[in-house]
Amino acid sequence: MNSTDTSLADELAVAFARASGLLLSADTVHTALQLSTSLAALTIPGTAGSGITLLNAQGERVTAAATDAVVEQADALQYRLGTGPCLAAWAERCLVRVDDLHTDDRWPEWAGNAAELGLRSSLSAPLVAGSTALGALKVYSTRPRRFGPEEEHCLTLFATQAAIFLSNLRTTEEVDRAGELLRKSMRERDVVALAKGVIMAREEVDERTAFLKLAAWAQEHGTTVRRSAERVVGSTTRRRR
Repeated sequence: MNSTDTSLADELAVAFARASGLLLSADTVHTALQLSTSLAALTIPGTAGSGITLLNAQGERVTAAATDAVVEQADALQYRLGTGPCLAAWAERCLVRVDDLHTDDRWPEWAGNAAELGLRSSLSAPLVAGSTALGALKVYSTRPRRFGPEEEHCLTLFATQAAIFLSNLRTTEEVDRAGELLRKSMRERDVVALAKGVIMAREEVDERTAFLKLAAWAQEHGTTVRRSAERVVGSTTRRRR
């Protein structure tokens, strides 16, 4: 990597750092991951392609972003075989470098198939946020011994920032989920309170008795107190009409 490449990597680090504090939407994070892979491929010379491996909603390992079809093909081989450098980097939370697929004996079946795609070397970095490994970022090359310490440093930079984006997405989803649960809880409490008021007025009973009537109706019909309350409120609304 020459001085120009190093300068570019430093500038990208600053840009990512400024963006990392944002709570991002799923679309924004997807765009950011695509950007990360594209910049990694451009910044690291001799790269045939770059990609990011994550778990999808079904818990399956997938290539969430890739610059070239050969990346998706090499990744797919790892997912099918359940082994390979990218998966090892993810599982072991460390950089994994393959200098030459023709001589590396750690994943012989994957290496043989990947070599048939024209690949000769690879470098994979884990995406780690706190104590959680979220996936891996990798680059492939058609030349052997293409990646060294400088490329390792650069890929680690991109992996770190990609992990921050993913972590922020998880934070956003957790905040949204907590907010929805709170809103749901408030809605349930309001409808139950309203139903109790209806029963108290209609049957001239106290609040405790009104709630017990709701609970008894729910048990009799095999439903929840909230559903019971909604039925009471709904029937009162219809009567007023």
